[in-house]
Amino acid sequence: MTTHVILCYGDSNTWGFDPRTKKRYAPQTRWTGILQERLGSGYRIVEEGLNSRTTVLEDPLLTGRNGREYLIPCLASQAPIDLVILMLGTNDFKRRFGMSAKDVSLGIASLMSVIGQSGSGGAGGSPPVLLLSPPTIGPLSEYAEFFEGAESRSKLLGGHCRRVADEFGCAYLDLAEFVSASEIDGVHLDPSAHITLAQAVAAEVSRILPAV
Repeated sequence: MTTHVILCYGDSNTWGFDPRTKKRYAPQTRWTGILQERLGSGYRIVEEGLNSRTTVLEDPLLTGRNGREYLIPCLASQAPIDLVILMLGTNDFKRRFGMSAKDVSLGIASLMSVIGQSGSGGAGGSPPVLLLSPPTIGPLSEYAEFFEGAESRSKLLGGHCRRVADEFGCAYLDLAEFVSASEIDGVHLDPSAHITLAQAVAAEVSRILPAV
């Protein structure tokens, strides 16, 4: 039986950061794990989440968080890939980067170009992409200083991401229409949001990659 390989590339909400304990959710609680369970054995989910990962930015305080730099070898190491699910942009809104929603979408577009040129799909082609615009940031509590001004800016990202998806002709979901960040910190997802996210993504994946 053919197994579809799906690379989930994102930040702490793909890694599975628990805003209550500050640790990692169990595999069966993370949206990627739920997605694997829902799709079944005809699909293999590759989890590639990293806390504080940006789209294309070098973080002066944390090394190895530039999403573009790691994406290139990641695509090669996981090839052949049948689908890339891309969800980044939240960390670009940190105050120290000074990025607008338009700026963040340009970073996402750069990642789309990397995927398109990677040759990491079947027969050396490019894998299709399901682009996820991350949930809106806020209301903020402990991360208020880190993400100062991000609540209003992040509300504009969905529209910009939709234009990126149209430009690259890829599937798209605006997660702000499905889930909200946890009331605990305004950035990370509660378990219930992981379930809802996985349900929305599973429906879209089944459309893009029907089970064989």
